[in-house]
Amino acid sequence: MSKAPEPDPRPAPPPRRGARPGHDHRPDSPDGPAPWAEPGAGQRAGAQRKAKKPSWVIDKERARRAAAAETVWLFGLHAVRDALANPARTRLRLVLTRNAADRLGDVVAQSGMTPEIVDARVFDRDVPLDPGSVHQGAAVEVRPLAWGTLAEIAAAGPGRALIVALDRVTDPHNVGAILRSAEVFGARAVIAPLRHAAPETGALAKTASGALERQPYVRVANLADALNQLKAMGYVVLGLDGTGTGTLGQAIAGLGGRPVCLVLGAEGPGLRDRTLETCDQVVRIPYAGEFGSLNVSNAAAVALYAAASST
Repeated sequence: MSKAPEPDPRPAPPPRRGARPGHDHRPDSPDGPAPWAEPGAGQRAGAQRKAKKPSWVIDKERARRAAAAETVWLFGLHAVRDALANPARTRLRLVLTRNAADRLGDVVAQSGMTPEIVDARVFDRDVPLDPGSVHQGAAVEVRPLAWGTLAEIAAAGPGRALIVALDRVTDPHNVGAILRSAEVFGARAVIAPLRHAAPETGALAKTASGALERQPYVRVANLADALNQLKAMGYVVLGLDGTGTGTLGQAIAGLGGRPVCLVLGAEGPGLRDRTLETCDQVVRIPYAGEFGSLNVSNAAAVALYAAASST
């Protein structure tokens, strides 16, 4: 005669959340709800709310929120002074040491901002800058400048129509130095692709020594398309590359005062194939001796001087 099984001394597991007594509740699979499970009222309502907005509307709203949240910290006395003096800048927060506040003087009062005065010993803790940033006790949080479209900038402006285009120049110090040279020699803009190019940063602004506030730095979706746009507006596009058969001086002399776009690539990779194909001419800067390579910012300064002085 078999013995009756003893009752399990362990307590019964609690019912699943939302379970009703007397109903079979099979467990969900590890990959999600079981196929027989029907969505509850809350799930259906959430799906209906999501269905009200097309995906492109949601993407547009996300992009707008991301753009509104984008800010840049500029640092260094020159960069901060010029940002405070620029009425086109949207300024959010100003952090200074007492010494920097004294050196900036009236420009702070004229900006209408109330600075946060912090101890120099804790400045790096209060301001989110990269380690090693030479801030000189001054930093301001701003929104990036909006310069308008490339067509608007290329068509207007004093002096000769002169533009610099950068292909994969990612070092902010190089771009900052090029902006400074572009301002000195009267260029209308410096353009660069949105990807694989230095964005507007504090390091770029400090190297530009204030030029970022006055010299348009325009980011374009596609550099080759932008160059073709400039060509349609009458610009002659000159690419600077060691493979050029003619010299920069010869090319500039033969333009007769026409608008010029100078295209420079990063050291090492140089100009991409499509960029080279888009240029009207590919030229080189002549050199003496065996060493014939210039830093891209130095090459830009030489090319800008040659183009500006030919008028």
